[in-house]
Amino acid sequence: MQNKGIIKVFAVLFVLVSIYQLSFTFIANKVENEAEEFAQAQVSETVEDYSGERDRAERRYLDSIGNDPVFLGIDYNTAKNKELNKGLDLKGGIDATLQISVRDILEGLSNESKNPAFNQALDAADQAQKESQDDYIDLFFEAFDNIEGANLASPDIFANKTLSNEINFEMDNDEVKPIIRRKVDESITSAFEVLRKRIDKFGVVQPNIQRLGNSGRILVELPGAKDVERIKNLLQTTAQLEFWDVYKAGEFGSFLFQANETLKGIVKKDASKAAVDSTDVDSDIENLLADAEDSTEVAVDRGPLFETLVAPGQAQGPVLATFEAEDREQVIEYLNMPQIRSLLPAEQRYVKFVWGKQEEDSELVDLYALKTNRQNKAELAGNVITDASQQFNQVGSVVVTMQMDGVGAKKWEEMTARAAAQGSQIAIVLDDIVYSAPGVSQAGGISGGRSEISGDFTVAEGKDLANVLRAGKLPASAEIIRSATVGPSLGQEAIDSGMLSFLIALAFVLVWMIFYYGKAGAYADIALMVNILIIFGVLAGLGAVLTLPGIAGIILTIGMSVDANVLIFERIREELAKGKLQKDAIKDGFNNALSSILDANITTGLTGLILLIFGTGPIKGFATTLLIGIATSLFTAIFITRLFIDAYTKNGKDLAFSTGVTKNLFKNMSIDFLGKRKISYIVSFVLIAVSIGSLLTNSLDQGIDFVGGRTYTVRFDQEVNPVEVENNLIATFGSADAKIYGSNNQLKISTKYKTDEEGAEVDEEIQQKLYDAVQEYLPSGITYEQFRIEGSDDKIGILSKAKVRPTIADDIKENSLYAVFGSLIVVFLYILLRFSKWQFGLGAVAAVFHDVLIVLGIFSLTYKFMPFNMEIDQAFIAAILTVIGYSLNDTVVVFDRIREFVNDHPKWVMGRTINAALNSTLSRTLNTSLTTLIVLLAIFIFGGESIRGLIFALIVGVVVGTYSSLFIATPVMYDTAKKKGTELLKRKTVEEPVEA
Repeated sequence: MQNKGIIKVFAVLFVLVSIYQLSFTFIANKVENEAEEFAQAQVSETVEDYSGERDRAERRYLDSIGNDPVFLGIDYNTAKNKELNKGLDLKGGIDATLQISVRDILEGLSNESKNPAFNQALDAADQAQKESQDDYIDLFFEAFDNIEGANLASPDIFANKTLSNEINFEMDNDEVKPIIRRKVDESITSAFEVLRKRIDKFGVVQPNIQRLGNSGRILVELPGAKDVERIKNLLQTTAQLEFWDVYKAGEFGSFLFQANETLKGIVKKDASKAAVDSTDVDSDIENLLADAEDSTEVAVDRGPLFETLVAPGQAQGPVLATFEAEDREQVIEYLNMPQIRSLLPAEQRYVKFVWGKQEEDSELVDLYALKTNRQNKAELAGNVITDASQQFNQVGSVVVTMQMDGVGAKKWEEMTARAAAQGSQIAIVLDDIVYSAPGVSQAGGISGGRSEISGDFTVAEGKDLANVLRAGKLPASAEIIRSATVGPSLGQEAIDSGMLSFLIALAFVLVWMIFYYGKAGAYADIALMVNILIIFGVLAGLGAVLTLPGIAGIILTIGMSVDANVLIFERIREELAKGKLQKDAIKDGFNNALSSILDANITTGLTGLILLIFGTGPIKGFATTLLIGIATSLFTAIFITRLFIDAYTKNGKDLAFSTGVTKNLFKNMSIDFLGKRKISYIVSFVLIAVSIGSLLTNSLDQGIDFVGGRTYTVRFDQEVNPVEVENNLIATFGSADAKIYGSNNQLKISTKYKTDEEGAEVDEEIQQKLYDAVQEYLPSGITYEQFRIEGSDDKIGILSKAKVRPTIADDIKENSLYAVFGSLIVVFLYILLRFSKWQFGLGAVAAVFHDVLIVLGIFSLTYKFMPFNMEIDQAFIAAILTVIGYSLNDTVVVFDRIREFVNDHPKWVMGRTINAALNSTLSRTLNTSLTTLIVLLAIFIFGGESIRGLIFALIVGVVVGTYSSLFIATPVMYDTAKKKGTELLKRKTVEEPVEA
């Protein structure tokens, strides 16, 4: 091997850099363990909210020592920012996919156009998107084009003042479309940047945020985040900040009275509410109406509006009245009825009724009336804000201070001067919610553009609001269409099970290599350890996220990386058997194995690349570790192992590439593989027929990734009967599914109840119903709050939850199909290019289709009674693609040997050539398959429950893939080549003219 010096330098550098990158992880873990011990000593287990108090104690400790040097001048804060990122399934946290509303963007670009054709096309696009995977903008253009005479460049659509520099009324639709596409893309990019800034300021360590193509979707992963509702509010708040003049309550007293009287004739009285004693409220109503001109008598018979009223506002204050929060929609519906609006005097006709901020632990909410105009536009909007921060006012209350730009400061001074002169208030409104409505006492107004928002905020709420204002407003509403929450306790269990399976698999591989190849196997083990170190070092250096599927990818890489050393050692043994000197045998063995190693790893790498492109979340982690593992395995197997072997044998020392037990194993094998191909065809035909039949009749257990819905992992304190629990759930939700998940006291519960509905209220309703349905199986002391996840370490209750809207579920399914068929096409083209004959590609693809159909068939046949989760989800697609990669790996090695034998034995008939090639690879095939299979079994038995279905698919795939490379891929290639009379089959001879 040439350039040994350079290789040694690179090897040492890779190892040192990897150790350096991983040192940050060890330092961060060391300090966090100390913080955990400190918190446990400081917080008594008897205190209420023990988990929360302990978390806060840990955070205080870490904050206090964050900048203190720990090792070689490295402090905790630095180490934490550079540590190996752990995914949600290992650390717990929140994962969400947001859909930016393209409709909102289009409406904004059109200046809220009322054009009938425009709004008709928007409505049609809304409907079409429910059934289509096309981008919303394409659906809108298609719907608009179907409206005869509709013109995007109309002055009341896009040829408006805002877009006048780019769009004029003389343009046709095709000229306008690219401009609008660009504008929409710019708005989505703006939304992405706003969200990124918000998240950066939120304080979550190692967040991940990325755009998902051009769909308007944004993926957000926040490992370690626990406050679910706070995160959702942060992500979805559009931050439409506005400043409005506000009416006083006394100006609307008579209107509320008249509205109530009019409603009596419109709305049928609710007898149950009418029966409630209303003496106190009626007394307050008298006070409210005392200043009204026509309030000569008080309504004794309360009408629909006053039945919902809790208390009136002060006549000189901005609050019109206070209502029960649950009645908000009904009150606004009443006040916006045409018959009720007509009661308003002309100068108040454009009033806008909005609600105040609902205080925590309060069921009441205040009603305000904003002074608006025909355009319903605020006089001053939040885009003038240049800075915002959370502060404390003179009495210690939390406020948010704002600084405006020059234009905003001037307008603000005019508004506050007017309010001071009239003795009125200005409402500070965020997303149509009044946060405060202060009066202005400073004559002449507030100059300088500095002001503050107060509203009984907590410190966290104040910081979030300041972050939203400072980062800017979203250009459109953002809807969470897929979300998952993993509790920290489940994440720690995943780490523990993942590490256990990792160590067991590694130990087996290390022992097996020494058992089979002796001292040479020990050198391969050293290279393997270096490989693992470099993999983790590269992950840490790239800032990649390590997930549970990622750990599975690393473990699988360990099993597959042995393949390269097995190929090399088997070739060296062949060269030695030919009588070559040890030095020459080693050189030729490495050289001859290189082609097979590269082909096998490239085909597997291509499937990994497809997975990386089409996968999301944890599946990207799987693909990332797989690709990194392939690259590092090539380096360590080819170069590191060679360095040790050359160093040992350079002085003529003998190095056995086997042990006494394995020396003559698989030698002189003469199995007639091609002669048995008819039997294998029949066996495979039966298996495929049964698989297809089961898929058509029994289908597959599709997870929420593919059908949409909500799923919860719930743990109980004792074993439960999933059938009984499922019956309770069906009675509650109409349809539900409960399965044992890991152990008999843990269930995975899925439901499609209100899948299409969004909002915290719906999530809360479903969780409450879930609690009610399973309460009889919970300990008597477990409350609903303890049952909910909310980042709790509590072992009983919800450990994780996920939600997928049907629209994105269809997209995930579509991308998964693209991934599978894309990988098949890419690999077929590679093999066609590499082997120059389509028969090789056909054989490989036939074997892959065979393997995939059988894996799917086994899942279809067994998912109803297997004691572990066998849902078809994104992780399963990762397994299918890995099966494709593994099957191709085996097949390509076999094809390489066939091609080599054809060139080495030109006088042999084709049947003999192929059988000899297959027999010569048998030792390598079985060795690699057995090693990989044992590794997978270790993960299956000791790994986390969340990947057990994935690993089962891989186990089936390895067994079937090994079989198909010998009995399907090669026979198909042989039979198609034979029928075509290709050059391969023209090599005839009188010497042993035996054909299988």
